Amino acid sequence: MKKTWIQKIQDKKTFPKILKLDKSFPCYNAVHKMGTNEGDPVILVNASEIWPLMAEVPEGSLTTISEICKKVAKQHKVKGCCTLTTGIFIMSIANAVEEAVAGGDKSLFTRIPYWRTLKAGGFLNEKYPRGLEEQRNRLEDEGHKIIVRGKKYQVADYDKYLFKF
Repeated sequence: MKKTWIQKIQDKKTFPKILKLDKSFPCYNAVHKMGTNEGDPVILVNASEIWPLMAEVPEGSLTTISEICKKVAKQHKVKGCCTLTTGIFIMSIANAVEEAVAGGDKSLFTRIPYWRTLKAGGFLNEKYPRGLEEQRNRLEDEGHKIIVRGKKYQVADYDKYLFKF
């Protein structure tokens, strides 16, 4: 039986996990761009450490996977955070929120404004529920201007709206 999104974000017994960054890691380039070097400690965390950060972002503000990773790394007193694992959990959290809403859940979890969490560089996430157009509409409803960059959408001047954790 296929797992639900809610099941997919349940804590894993093997996390959090600290590894030494290696060039063979799929997240190496992204983590290295954020200032982490080969051999530095990098954390992989559960979704339960990510969604509370996403929930903090108020209307009019934004965050990115990079900002969330910086906060998680700081909380664990390590140099970096795996952007690949974090990105998968961010997308899974968004889908779990919509799954919970569709199931009639009215808990605080269903109020996570996941659409305010952008990809690195302020780009919209095509893997969010109902795709780019839904995220674009929600962000425009909150006053953000969206620009098209090739096949991608980006929030104009997104860095001016970054929430400070």
